[in-house]
Amino acid sequence: MKITMLGTGAALLDPDRAQSGILVTLSNGTHYLFDCGAGTSHNMIRAHANPVDVKLVFLTHLHHDHICDFPLFAISGWMYNRQTAPIVLGPRGTQHFCDHLFEGGAFESDFQARSAYGARKENLQAVRPDVREVSPGLAYADDDVRIDCDWVEHIPREISECFGVRMEAEGKTIAFSGDTAPCDAMVKLAQDVDVLFHECTFPEAFIEFRAKGNVGTYSHTSPTDLGKIAKEAGVKKLVATHFGHFDSTHPTLQEIAKAHMPVDLMGPHQMDDVIRDIRKNYDGELLLAHDLMRIDL
Repeated sequence: MKITMLGTGAALLDPDRAQSGILVTLSNGTHYLFDCGAGTSHNMIRAHANPVDVKLVFLTHLHHDHICDFPLFAISGWMYNRQTAPIVLGPRGTQHFCDHLFEGGAFESDFQARSAYGARKENLQAVRPDVREVSPGLAYADDDVRIDCDWVEHIPREISECFGVRMEAEGKTIAFSGDTAPCDAMVKLAQDVDVLFHECTFPEAFIEFRAKGNVGTYSHTSPTDLGKIAKEAGVKKLVATHFGHFDSTHPTLQEIAKAHMPVDLMGPHQMDDVIRDIRKNYDGELLLAHDLMRIDL
């Protein structure tokens, strides 16, 4: 099993990180994609992975930084002659999202133009996703993988369900948090996994700033709490990801971020603090994710 970090950033436009996306590749070449934020499709090509070979996409929740590259992914697969419908797992609302993209949706003109060509008429299923809205428990299984999921605590469930996931394949187990505040469900999903990929969107001071600012959710996991989760779950390797731009020194991003975080605290030194705070509770193998990082299991 090979895991490629296609996107390790969060919701703002970041010159150094694409938005959320993790690609799991089995030894038979089949890909399973978890989240599809902006930039992930380009990074898929950079990682020498063909979108046509992605069997399944799991959208952990419907925030834009986890889904907005999905139309590009699907249309690209159509153009690359994909012959099967991509399986799309996600929360309540995923069917609505997909129904409003292609035929009769936002990309209707593109659909009409391309489907006028014979080759594209032959593989319309590539832009007719097989959507399956999931509930806690077993989300999907085939001959190669088993995927379980549970609700995590990011935004109120009546607004949008948010899921963490656990995947078993080829004798290995991984878990991915999506976006969440610390919660028991994620500890259970991550129990004894070979690798836990968990959001670490903001250090504590940034979470406190957002809690007072009323510009976005602050329901994320701090580095200190992430260390506690990894220790309690007994994970063998922890990969912190979904960094909320707090390490950037890019002047345009810092200007944009003024309402979102304490800009005077931003900078690469924050990553040292992230490591320090995770290490307060977790002494296992630790990696800080970057785009196109590859992990082999």
